[in-house]
Amino acid sequence: MIKKTFKILGKTLLVIFILLNLIILFYGRWYLYKGLWNTYCKGRSGVSATEYLIFENRKIEANSPEPWPIAKNYNTAKMPIEIENDLKSVQIHAYAIIKNDTLVHEQYWDNFSDTSHTNSFSMGKSYTSALLGCAIKDGYIKSIDEPVSTYIPEFKNDWRKAITLKHLATMSSGIAFDESYSNPFSYPAEGYYSTDLLKATLRYTEKVFEPGTQFDYLSGNTALLGYCITKAINKSLSEYMSEKLWTPMGCEQPAWWSVDKANGLEKAFCCINSNVKDFARMGKLYMHYGNWNGKQLMDSSFIANSIVPFDGLDQDGVTKNHTYGYSWWLTEYKGLKIFYMRGLLNQYVICIPEKKLVIAKLGRKRRAPSSLHTPPDVALCIDAALEMYGK
Repeated sequence: MIKKTFKILGKTLLVIFILLNLIILFYGRWYLYKGLWNTYCKGRSGVSATEYLIFENRKIEANSPEPWPIAKNYNTAKMPIEIENDLKSVQIHAYAIIKNDTLVHEQYWDNFSDTSHTNSFSMGKSYTSALLGCAIKDGYIKSIDEPVSTYIPEFKNDWRKAITLKHLATMSSGIAFDESYSNPFSYPAEGYYSTDLLKATLRYTEKVFEPGTQFDYLSGNTALLGYCITKAINKSLSEYMSEKLWTPMGCEQPAWWSVDKANGLEKAFCCINSNVKDFARMGKLYMHYGNWNGKQLMDSSFIANSIVPFDGLDQDGVTKNHTYGYSWWLTEYKGLKIFYMRGLLNQYVICIPEKKLVIAKLGRKRRAPSSLHTPPDVALCIDAALEMYGK
């Protein structure tokens, strides 16, 4: 009986294996091999925040490291235990608070430290948007309203000629990308594992709404934006990031930006691998409207427009957009206006200008948003910071 059962199981697995390979061959989804090997074959059902070494990566140099100034009350307060337990349930591994531009608190879990690298995931979108601002300031790009067809000539031939760089930065291009994190055939999976990111992105040509009229969070928009910036500056995003942001902000460690292949394109929608305190620097830069310790790294008006809602409908197609700017998320909590970067597995850099607070948090497990946009962990991170150092 046992022998017969194993025989049936073996035949079933063989059939599944053959069918899976036929599907991959028929649809040309070669990236699925890498995806399956690095998830299910390793006992996981999804991506990991610390798996960047399975990809080719390009170094973002940190040529002038400058540690954060330490506050007098550094680490004098403890995170409320109920909040800590809640955050530990979604595998928090790093948490830092910057107040008045000084490091007031840092905390780590599960053998992580201030030098542990982890994936930004979609926080990378905010960095790509910032590089757009830098490229405009440097004159590589004429304006945010420049047509995407300037850099991707195929767009001149159909409805996509109306799409601008602003539409990509605000997720309002109207291109029918899909954004499922559980479907291996969706764009996020293909973009993440593909060895030809541009080809994977340009496959999507259908229109779901007129460009600029509605917010629809789709990673393909940022992939296109990253490619356009790369074409405009004639260098890699990683090199430009080091030159314009990472080094001038005094980041203490080099970062690594995952690329689709050796000498390939950065995955502009995600995948900057760094540590919690260096990620927090982006919050300080935007809180000061592009000014870093007296030096204007970015145009203040670009940042001002980045952290307010763009004029269009929200993702539901009915209400007015109030949650997204130039690749930054926006919300209000306890009467405070907040803008923040956000990554798939609970990565955040949260800015609260009224309190002069920047909160950076890294994790390894996703919790779905409780409302249309804002995940509950945003509130938890803010509550902890306000209780410890909010006065």
